[in-house]
Amino acid sequence: MKKNVAILYGGDSSEKIISDRSSVTIEKYLPKEKYCIYRVSVGGSEWNVDVTPYQRVPVNKDDFSFMRDGEKIVFDCAFIIIHGTPGENGILQAYFDLIGIPYTTCDAFVSALTFDKYACKCYLRSLEINMADDFLLKKTDTFDQTEIERKIAYPMFVKPNAGGSSFGVTKVKFPRELRVAVETARKEAGDVIIESFVEGIELSHGIYSTDKRTLELPVTQIVSENSFFDYEAKYEGKSREITPAPVSEELSDRVKALTKKIGSRLGCRGLVRIDYIYSDDKLYFLEINTVPGMSEASIIPQQILHAGFGMSQVLDWLVEDATAKK
Repeated sequence: MKKNVAILYGGDSSEKIISDRSSVTIEKYLPKEKYCIYRVSVGGSEWNVDVTPYQRVPVNKDDFSFMRDGEKIVFDCAFIIIHGTPGENGILQAYFDLIGIPYTTCDAFVSALTFDKYACKCYLRSLEINMADDFLLKKTDTFDQTEIERKIAYPMFVKPNAGGSSFGVTKVKFPRELRVAVETARKEAGDVIIESFVEGIELSHGIYSTDKRTLELPVTQIVSENSFFDYEAKYEGKSREITPAPVSEELSDRVKALTKKIGSRLGCRGLVRIDYIYSDDKLYFLEINTVPGMSEASIIPQQILHAGFGMSQVLDWLVEDATAKK
C-alpha cells in the first residue's frame, strides 16, 4: 500500500517564496508509483491540502489528516520543506513528535539550535572550529554603535540571528551604514548577529545522514557577482555555483571531514548543508541549513546530480528512512 506523504511548504517568513519553489521540485521527483503525494500549504494556523490545483481542504491538526470525498486520509510522513519558521526552527518537528508522525528533517532540538546562528556558534566552539568574530544584539538591547565597533571591525556583516536566504543581511563598510543595517535585520528577526568579514573562497557542502545510511556529496564553490552571496546572487542568477569545487583534493577532504564532524556533534539527520569561508588556509564555519533549498537551481540538487545519484532516489531515501521502524 502506498504511503501518504505530505510536502509541507510555505511558512511564515520571507523565505516562503523559496519554499514554494522547493516543494515543486520535491513533488516532481518523489516516486509517485510508491507514494500518494500531497502538497500542504502552511501559513500561521491555516494548513491546507492542495487536493487539486483548484481545491484546497483544511488539515485536521489533531492527527494530521484531512477529508477527501468523505474519506479520512491520515499522513504517514511529513516531508518538511519550509525554510525559516515554523519548518526550520523546530516548531513543526515538536508538533510531529507530539502526535507521532515521522518527518524528514533534523529533530526539534537540533533544528531550534541551528536556526539560532549565535547559539549554534557557541555550541560548536568546543570543537575548536574557526569562526568569524561576532556580537549579539538582542531585540531588547539598545543600539550602541561604539560598543559594536569596539568588538567588530569594518567591514562587517549584519544579519538576522534567526533566518536564511540572506533576507535582511547587509554588508556594512562604513559607520554611517550600521544603524540602518541593524534596523533592516530586526525586521526579519528581533535578535541581530553582527560578524566580522572574512575574505576568502566561499564553499558549501551537503551531507545526507540517517540511521540507515550516509551519503557524502561533493563540495560547491560559490562565486557571487555581488559583494556577497545575497538573495539576488542566490536566486536571481547573480552567482556561479561550481560543483565540484575547483579546489585541491586535500581541501575538499578537509571540508567533508569538518561537515561530518559538525553534523555528528549536532546530531543532524536527513539532508543538511553547511557553508564555509576558506581563508589563509583555514576553514571558517558560516552557518548550517537543516532545510536547504531544493529547487532545480539550488545547491543540494546540483551536488546530488554530480555525485551520480538521481533526485528521485535520494528523496525516496528520505521518506524511507524517516518512516522505517527502529
